Amino acid sequence: MARIVLKFGGTSVGDIERIKNVARRVKREADAGHGVAVVVSAMAGVTNQLVGLVNQISPLHDAREYDAVVATGEQVTVGLLALALQELGVSARSWTGWQIPVVTDNVHGKARIQRIDTAELERRFDDGQVAVVAGFQGVGPDNRITTLGRGGSDTSAVALAAALGAERCDIYTDVDGVYTCDPRIVAKARKLDKITYEEMLEMASLGAKVLQTRSVEMAMNHRVRVQVLSSFADAPGTLVVDEDEIVEKEVVSGIAYSRDEAKITLTKVADRPGVAAAIFGPLADFGVNVDMIVQNVSDDGKSTDLTFTVTRADLDRAIKVLKENRNGLDFKELRPDAGVVKVSVIGVGMRSHAGVALTMFKTLADKGINIQVISTSEIKISVLINEQYLELALRALHTAYGLDAA
Repeated sequence: MARIVLKFGGTSVGDIERIKNVARRVKREADAGHGVAVVVSAMAGVTNQLVGLVNQISPLHDAREYDAVVATGEQVTVGLLALALQELGVSARSWTGWQIPVVTDNVHGKARIQRIDTAELERRFDDGQVAVVAGFQGVGPDNRITTLGRGGSDTSAVALAAALGAERCDIYTDVDGVYTCDPRIVAKARKLDKITYEEMLEMASLGAKVLQTRSVEMAMNHRVRVQVLSSFADAPGTLVVDEDEIVEKEVVSGIAYSRDEAKITLTKVADRPGVAAAIFGPLADFGVNVDMIVQNVSDDGKSTDLTFTVTRADLDRAIKVLKENRNGLDFKELRPDAGVVKVSVIGVGMRSHAGVALTMFKTLADKGINIQVISTSEIKISVLINEQYLELALRALHTAYGLDAA
């Protein structure tokens, strides 16, 4: 008997009719003889409502009580889905995180899963019972409810699939797979049949919202085959798999973008050992994550202009930290710019093909788009450009790399 894990997000269980639709999908898998575990999120909008209630009571709240409140959203969904399955004649039972248990560390609000005890679930599989499991939550070492952070239900599903040795983990969402680019912007974007873990991880971290980054990391580490499908259409999805499962690798598999970027330039920074640490150390101390970095040394070799990016949410905090430490940093001017976006081309085929960067730079140049910052990895090239050119850049690059649908 093959075991599979099905995960349904908030929009997929957004109302009673949608929960009944999910139940029908689950019944099909159970009727096929599979051992089925279903992981669900809270109904759409519920978690935000619960977070709002917590903040109204206590803006500087106890994180343990925060978790106790926000975890209730999933508890409602698992109960309703178990009832819907029972109405269809399917043996089903709901499970919260602490009942299984899903054991986590004690970092409330963003806990990490340490282990999952699947013995009782597996015993019930043998009896033909479907396990309906609350995503996003577990239990800490102090026996308190914990939550995994926003989007944590994807991580719950992949972790459960790994613990069960499942054949695959199907993640149902409001899109029908992973596309070469955002189809809302690039009309010729096409759905990928397969994508590697590494490519999906880059796309998730660079702005693609299909899968949560931590869930992709976990799938890659435990070699869990993940399939992304639509809850609202019966169509094949996209498989996220090991690179060995993809015979003919595309040079570029997809193009991602992030609007959540802001640029800071410090001019006339003294060019001496320890300056970078003096700049980025205080930012790290205040929880400001720095991404892309470029340095331009002056002709006399005595000073440098340093440009780096942070998230837009961190921009004001970064400016404040840098100004407060200005005396020790010795820069002439601080220039912030929130009007930028990051565009990235991604593909495992880059490892064995030359000219990928040249194609990107030439395509953007031909469209009159100036590149402000560049960063690379083995399977990714990212550039920072003015946000007004985002749509033009995406469409031009999509065509240049031969990704357009026929």
